[in-house]
Amino acid sequence: MSGKYIVVFKASASQDKINEFMSTVKDEGGEIGHTYDGTVMKGFSATLNEKTLTKFNSLQADADSPIDFIEPDGVVTTQ
Repeated sequence: MSGKYIVVFKASASQDKINEFMSTVKDEGGEIGHTYDGTVMKGFSATLNEKTLTKFNSLQADADSPIDFIEPDGVVTTQ
């Protein structure tokens, strides 16, 4: 399902590889939101269409993939 997601990369992922994924998002009509520099996690939030989400999810299943996980972006609250 297309929408807003957070794409988190493994600690071993290079910035060049992350930039390639961000370029793919833009090339396929998506938008990059926030980028995460590795202080807490490496990755970015983005609006992904169905095609890009499916592509990234299939790559994530590969053990050699730089993607750690993808999850829907949403509001997080604490009490």
